[in-house]
Amino acid sequence: MRKYSVFAIAREALRAHKGWEAQWTSPEPRSSYDVIIVGAGGHGLGAAYYLAKEHGITNIAVIEKGWLGGGNTGRNTTIIRSNYLYEESMDIYEHSLKLWEGLSQELNYNVMYSPRGVMMLSHNIHDQQSFKRHINANRLYGIDNEWMTPEQAKAFVPVLDISKTARYAINGAALQRRGGTARHDAVAWGYARAAADRGVHIIQNCEVTGIRRGPGGEVQGVETSKGFIGANKVGVSAAGHSSVVMEMAGVRVPLHSNPLQALVSEPLKPIFPCVVMSNTVHA
Repeated sequence: MRKYSVFAIAREALRAHKGWEAQWTSPEPRSSYDVIIVGAGGHGLGAAYYLAKEHGITNIAVIEKGWLGGGNTGRNTTIIRSNYLYEESMDIYEHSLKLWEGLSQELNYNVMYSPRGVMMLSHNIHDQQSFKRHINANRLYGIDNEWMTPEQAKAFVPVLDISKTARYAINGAALQRRGGTARHDAVAWGYARAAADRGVHIIQNCEVTGIRRGPGGEVQGVETSKGFIGANKVGVSAAGHSSVVMEMAGVRVPLHSNPLQALVSEPLKPIFPCVVMSNTVHA
């Protein structure tokens, strides 16, 4: 894999940027693999990358019915935080946040991680009690989270209206300074590039239509729009569609999808210095 750097960009600029190679290959599927992962989003590609990097398993196919990163990975709020209430959630999200902090360097790909902070606005006594409970739990667990008065919140985010007559008056806020955002497309592309460099096959426009199991219930592979592909280990990372894929193997996964609406505008000059969330406004 060619290493990206400022020097590589300068060299290519002198050659009218005609020397860049494809970031990942698009091979035809083999007849079988050691592992198949259904879904080429951030989680599926990330799983393939870490299986190859950490465990030396490289005979992997990541199968995607559409294009890479075209599912939930390309349609999310991009918010990164670890200020959850329960220890199980704090563990996994704090580990995730620490991965984010060095991910661009590890993948040699700018995932545009920006630790600009995540602020959660409080509008009533219930919010205030709930957020302070989160803050105390987080701090006992060694995770940063802090309470702000309305005046402190406005000093951090000057565009906030903290007047008492506001439609949703603000009575405080919780802030995790290490939280932030990343560019979802770049995350998928970075993992795809790094996984492909370790020998992982990324097979796009290949829909999984069934999961074949043997007489003893063991997995034998997947039926796809490009034919049968064998594997005795199949992982499913298809977001809200995971339960549908798992039903193909006769396995019921109790997942239920709910719509999450987000406004996406054309690129604008930032007016918020951090992520600002409000359960009262968007719940």
